[in-house]
Amino acid sequence: MKELVGSPGSVSGLFLRLGQCLFAVGSIVVMVSASGFSNYTAFCYLIASMGLQVLWSFGLACLDVYALRIKQDLQNPVLVSLFVVGDWVTATLSLAAACSSAGIAVLYSKDLHFCSSSSHLPCGRFELSVVFAFITWFLIAISSHVMFWILATV
Repeated sequence: MKELVGSPGSVSGLFLRLGQCLFAVGSIVVMVSASGFSNYTAFCYLIASMGLQVLWSFGLACLDVYALRIKQDLQNPVLVSLFVVGDWVTATLSLAAACSSAGIAVLYSKDLHFCSSSSHLPCGRFELSVVFAFITWFLIAISSHVMFWILATV
């Protein structure tokens, strides 16, 4: 079977998982460093979703390192099914969190003009955190797509 880019137990899969983990951590750090984020439910949901993503991606990155170290193939049907379900769940949660946070950021900056110079809201940090969340989701979408194709061939 031809190895797909981003498949579990490969170097490309490890880098994909590390990218997911790093951008999710970046989203959390930027959002937490913004004052007043906890007043908005969507931003709290973003942090919770990205926290789950960090745990999932870091766990699978550790599994990839282990598989690369002992040269083990991780493409058995049960394991790939678990990866598919986990990726789909985290991808759905991450997209929902990123979209809801983006909606709040756009509402405050463009519609309500809360981000004017006299405001104390750190809108730039909110927006940067949302950008990191969308990049995380994009990497999860790639991983989900690869896992789906691997499951179809296993």
